[in-house]
Amino acid sequence: MPETVTVPRGLAGVVVTDTTIGHVRGLEGFYHYRQYSAIDLAERRTLEDVWALLIDGALPTASADAFAAEIAPLRHIPPAVAAALPSIAAASSSVDPMGGLRAALAVAGLASGARPLYDTSPVERRAQAMRLCALTPSLLAALYRLRLGLDVVEPRDDLPHAANYLYMITGTVPSPSQVAAVEKYLISTVDHGFNASTFTARVIASTGADLYACIGGALGALSGPLHGGAPSRALDTLDAIGSVDRADDWLRSRILSGDRIMGFGHPIYRTEDPRSRMLKGVAQSLGGPLVDFAVAVEARVLSLLAELKPGRELHTNVEYYAGVVMELCGLPREMFTPTFATSRVIGWCANVLEQAEDSKIIRPDSRYVGPPPQRVP
Repeated sequence: MPETVTVPRGLAGVVVTDTTIGHVRGLEGFYHYRQYSAIDLAERRTLEDVWALLIDGALPTASADAFAAEIAPLRHIPPAVAAALPSIAAASSSVDPMGGLRAALAVAGLASGARPLYDTSPVERRAQAMRLCALTPSLLAALYRLRLGLDVVEPRDDLPHAANYLYMITGTVPSPSQVAAVEKYLISTVDHGFNASTFTARVIASTGADLYACIGGALGALSGPLHGGAPSRALDTLDAIGSVDRADDWLRSRILSGDRIMGFGHPIYRTEDPRSRMLKGVAQSLGGPLVDFAVAVEARVLSLLAELKPGRELHTNVEYYAGVVMELCGLPREMFTPTFATSRVIGWCANVLEQAEDSKIIRPDSRYVGPPPQRVP
């Protein structure tokens, strides 16, 4: 790279490829999946519909039931993978449930005989992607229950994907309101531009590696607290505040000391995060003291940020109400980020399939800023 080229930190604003999958328009507070508003999709369609849109390029019509029927048998964990799960669960912990998923998917890739993308046809790649997306929630639920010493709950072919995930975690068929709430959250997080994990998946895909390697890398990126690890931390903030009358003092001291308030601010949005707006409505439809408290604290955070950080345009992001919704739907906090992964894996796979059509490896340059060459003594 010529020394005169200036590259922004974190590659912010740098376009690295073309895509037909989706885009985030941060100044407008809008994002889409294949030109459909993601929020409209969350309000009007099922997760299976959006899954078909991302992988096959179009919303299903008469074939909606056929797509759902294709998914159902793919949720079941293969015997060779199931045999490895107790050891993986024993080696992992509630501190890093994503680590267990990475290990389980690596085993699943080996058991399936996954070949490099470079050596496979589009039909074979799609089949791998469908299997991986369907299997991910089953693996997460199984590992969670095994860590607690509970029996694994087998997936039910008659339940929709979101309902099935809650069922496998809790062992109880969820209520319609819980299913609707979690499904809206999952749809709203399927894809979100070239974020860190999606970009990681595409970089690995550009080498021609197998699909499981691509998703394993994306999961590694998602495990970081600055990317997918914030929903539980935002809820931890509410716990630390405790009551509305303590909010101002607690928040003011953190903001003035330069601490980040989890659940607020986004690297792209310069207006309200549309996902947050929708999930706030979902939370309010569920109702309860936690929702009332979250709404009151949000108002105080936004007021204090405007006062103490004028011009910064810091707004509520998706993690804030995502944590509230998942808590109310019975999901344990250690499973908040993994739950995010059960939807985002669909977007990752769509991006990997698109990247696999381009044989050019992603190989950027760096600018050396260290000392001049030295003579070896």
